[in-house]
Amino acid sequence: MKINTQIARRAGFTLAEMMVVIVIIGLLATLVVPNVMQKFGQGQKAKATVDITNVVNALNEYAMNNSGRYPDTLEALVTPDQKGYTYLNQKSVPKDPWGTEYGYEQPQPGQPDPRVYTLGRDQSPGGEGDDSDIDNFTIRGDS
Repeated sequence: MKINTQIARRAGFTLAEMMVVIVIIGLLATLVVPNVMQKFGQGQKAKATVDITNVVNALNEYAMNNSGRYPDTLEALVTPDQKGYTYLNQKSVPKDPWGTEYGYEQPQPGQPDPRVYTLGRDQSPGGEGDDSDIDNFTIRGDS
């Protein structure tokens, strides 16, 4: 009976051991979490860049098939034509990584190309970092 009680007393962790483990986990978290969040932000920007590039390519294809005329809205890119063809191989227009629809401006005098953009995480013009605006002109280095 005495042996069983000695084994039972040694079966758990001491408070000091638990505190050491908690401190180690805390240190690891302070080193890892900022890097993970930075990579997550970079991934969101990369997704927006790919989406915008795909939409612009679909807009240009639409214009080539419609005598140089661009659509009034991005919805035309996912709406099947008489043959069932869509310019974007999706059921709906993609949203930016922050859940908002991409903005679209048709070509106009002084701007011969359409503009497709997102306002970034903060959804307001301007900003820096994850809040910065992304459009097809900045992607290709025009602005």
